[in-house]
Amino acid sequence: MAHKFEIYKDKAGEFRVRFKYNSEVIFATEGYASKSGAKDAIESIKKHVGGAEVTEAE
Repeated sequence: MAHKFEIYKDKAGEFRVRFKYNSEVIFATEGYASKSGAKDAIESIKKHVGGAEVTEAE
C-alpha cells in the first residue's frame, strides 16, 4: 500500500498520527492523551478531507 495512517507515541508520551505516502511523511497531527483520541482523529480526517477547501496563499 502506498499510503497509510500511522499512530505512534512521541517522546512526551502523547499519541500522534502521521500520514505517510511511499514512506514520506505528508503530515502529522497534534498529540493526544490516548490512542483512542488518535484513532478518532483519523476517522475525522477520513470523513472530512473529501470536502476540504483548496485555497492559495498570497
